[in-house]
Amino acid sequence: MDNDLSIRDLVKRFGGFTAVDHVDFDVPKGSFFSILGPSGCGKTTILRMVAGFEEPTSGIIEIRGKNMLGVAPNQRPVNLVFQHLALFPMMNVRENIAFGLKRRKVTGAEIQTRVDRILERVGLPGFGDKKIHQLSGGQKQRVAIARCLVLEPSVLLLDEPLGALDLKLRERMKVELKKLQNQVGTTFIYITHDQSEALVMSDQVAVMNKGRFEQIGTPQELYGQPNTPFVAGFVGDNNVWPGTVNEVRDGEAVMRTQDGVVFRARSRETLAPGDRVNLFLRPEAILIDPGEAMGYNSFEVAIRAVLFDGANSRLLTVTPTDLEILVTLPQNQLFAHLEPGRTITAGWRPEAGILFRSDG
Repeated sequence: MDNDLSIRDLVKRFGGFTAVDHVDFDVPKGSFFSILGPSGCGKTTILRMVAGFEEPTSGIIEIRGKNMLGVAPNQRPVNLVFQHLALFPMMNVRENIAFGLKRRKVTGAEIQTRVDRILERVGLPGFGDKKIHQLSGGQKQRVAIARCLVLEPSVLLLDEPLGALDLKLRERMKVELKKLQNQVGTTFIYITHDQSEALVMSDQVAVMNKGRFEQIGTPQELYGQPNTPFVAGFVGDNNVWPGTVNEVRDGEAVMRTQDGVVFRARSRETLAPGDRVNLFLRPEAILIDPGEAMGYNSFEVAIRAVLFDGANSRLLTVTPTDLEILVTLPQNQLFAHLEPGRTITAGWRPEAGILFRSDG
C-alpha cells in the first residue's frame, strides 16, 4: 500500500525536555489518520515537524517517498488548518480560497475554475461572493479547508480544527469532515484530545502519551482491545476496579476485588496469583438484573444517583467500600424502580472486562 506520510524514529527535544520520543508510523494514501492524546503529549509538535515549522532533533519524515529534511514549509506538499482558522475578514470567500493560488502566480482563469470546483466539493457552491462574517461556524470551517485543498496538497494537517465550535456544531462537523475526506480523497492527519472526534472520523488512530505512541489501531481495536491501561482509560469511558489475582486458567484470570467479589476477566498481560491488578469495565458492558444468565460475573451495588442524559443516561452506583461504578441505562427498557438508595444486582460477561497489572 502506498503511504503519503512515513515517520521513522522521530525525536524532538526542547532543551532537556523530550516532546516527541522515538515515534514511528505510516499514513496510507487517501486515509484519515488521527493522533489522539491529552494536552502536552507532543501531538501538535509532530504536526509542526511534518509541516516544516519545527526541525526534528533526529529521525526521518517522508512525504510520498521524499525526505523532507531541509525542505522549507512552503515547499512541502502539505497544508495546515489551525483551530482558529485564520481566514481574512476583509476578503470574501473566493478571495480567501484564491489567496494561495495567487501567491503561486496561477493565472486568473485557472484560479476561477479551481475555486469554483473546490467550492462544489466542500458543499458551498455559490458562496464565493459572501463575506466571512456572513458565514456560520461550520461554513467558515469548510472555507478554511477549501483554501488548503485548492492547493492540491498530498497531506492536509488539521490541528484541533473543531475546538472553537459549540457542542452541537462540533457533533455535526465530525460527520461532515469524514464525508468531505471521503469525497476529496486527500489524506487527512488530524490532531485532537477529543476521543469521540478520533473514533468517529478516523480510519486509524494513534493514542499518544508523554511523547510516545501507546497504540495505533482502528477505532474498534482501540476501544475493544486496548494494549495499555492508558489507552483503556483514555479511549471511551471505563470503570476501574482494583483487586488481586487469585488464579489464572484457560486464558482468563480470576481476581478478587477489594470488596471480596470474585470476577473472571481477560488479560492483555501475563499474570500470576498475587499480582495486583485493575479491572477496566465499560459502563455499557454492565447488565442490570442479569437473572440466571450463564457465565456472568455478578455483584451488588447501591444506587447513588440517576444521571439523566437522554440516550446517554447512567446510574452512579457504589460498592460496599464506596468505589463508584457507572452503569449505562439501556434505552429499550423502563427502569422507574431505579431510585437512589436502592441496592441492585448487576452482571457482565468475562470477555467484556480487561485486566492490567496495577502500578501500585
